[in-house]
Amino acid sequence: MISGRDLGRSTAQAARMTEQAGGAVVRAGTWAEAAAFGDVAVVAVRAEGLAGTLAAAGPALRGKPLVDVTNAGPAHFDPARPLAAMIAELSGGHVVKAFNLCHVDVWRMTPPVFDGRPLAVPLCGDDPAALEATRTLVAGLGCTPVQAGGLDRAVLLEATAAFVITLWFGGADAQAILPPLASSGAHHPG
Repeated sequence: MISGRDLGRSTAQAARMTEQAGGAVVRAGTWAEAAAFGDVAVVAVRAEGLAGTLAAAGPALRGKPLVDVTNAGPAHFDPARPLAAMIAELSGGHVVKAFNLCHVDVWRMTPPVFDGRPLAVPLCGDDPAALEATRTLVAGLGCTPVQAGGLDRAVLLEATAAFVITLWFGGADAQAILPPLASSGAHHPG
């Protein structure tokens, strides 16, 4: 296994550190090398480290689909400065806000199903290709992708996370605050 401190090593060092871990090849590299790898990047960094990490990743993220799973946390959430907008601005990537409403343990479930219902994952983004790539990732986990609007609405997902995290830390079942769709009144599809 390769530790977090190994991420900043050179390409040559990273190649020497390639190992077998549970049948999968694991490699380490710089932030720029990690950003250049693959067709989609997932931004999963503490809010405090976003700017530095995106700067270290450099131009490799420009134009790439970026799935933003970050949350600022209830005490640091700032609706005037959404993290998704900051990531888009600093990276030049096509950001889709998704996967930010659940604890990491939920993503370890295969698949995340609750009371017979697959988990629904809201997506906020503007780029059709980035949205399609994210929908594919969501469906691949056994979840249901839900289009929740453009990237300008990502702030609502960030606010929702700040709100429900506060409820969870207080011991409340945040899922219980909303009725099922069938009991939520008449709705007209938009």
